[in-house]
Amino acid sequence: MEIALAALETALGYGFANPELLLRALTHRSLANQRALEDGKNGAESEGDNERLEFLGDAVLGLVVGEALFLLHPEWSEGELTRVRAQLVSRQHMAEVAAQIDLGDHLRLSRGEDRTGLRRKSTVLSNTMEAVIGALFLDGGLAPVRAFTQRYVIGNVVEHLAQELRSGAALGNYKSALQERLQAARAGTPIYKVKSESGPDHHKRFLVEVRLKPAQGEPGKALARGIGSTKKDAEQDAARRALAQLTAAEVSNGASIAQKEEQAKQ
Repeated sequence: MEIALAALETALGYGFANPELLLRALTHRSLANQRALEDGKNGAESEGDNERLEFLGDAVLGLVVGEALFLLHPEWSEGELTRVRAQLVSRQHMAEVAAQIDLGDHLRLSRGEDRTGLRRKSTVLSNTMEAVIGALFLDGGLAPVRAFTQRYVIGNVVEHLAQELRSGAALGNYKSALQERLQAARAGTPIYKVKSESGPDHHKRFLVEVRLKPAQGEPGKALARGIGSTKKDAEQDAARRALAQLTAAEVSNGASIAQKEEQAKQ
């Protein structure tokens, strides 16, 4: 256990004065419940799970990210700051941060849940990442949280989001971006439909298709399909793919027009 914690502390860039805080942050409620049952039989007291630390970490993360953005971009309005912060502290992004430091390998799960692949589920990863941030704050204050956030949560991502912001994009909300793009072109409205659903309850997989609904009539042309662990994620993936295809088509059409113009000149 000490070796495993040392590897995680290296990834976090911080050594805990109270390792029990880190252990608590890594403890999923499934293991806490399992231990409570076992300890109850033995008359012992259960150690608890990471949900309170997750609550604290969520608040601390929002503060530190907000502070960093406030200082990095004094030209941004309140609305712009809020939109970028929402992307950086989102469940999807925090799950990606957790994957960067192999946090899933350190999760403490019950035997049953470990067999289901729960340690790779994005919701569990993002929640645990927030719990670890809460533990960092309790053990070392804001300094280690700021350092970790700057390295992993903000990094180069904020500059990419700043570019999206300057271009008028919807900052990761591909559904909104697709709708705005289609409306601007007066092409119609995107309609989403679940095509299939698979997997057990704890590991669902949704296939969603986005179609174009003209101003009048039934939904027509299929634009793209997307997959995700929730309907919302699958819809976002479908919209992202549709946007990519529209962009590729515009580039291709632009190149074709330029080629014809060049041939006409000759």
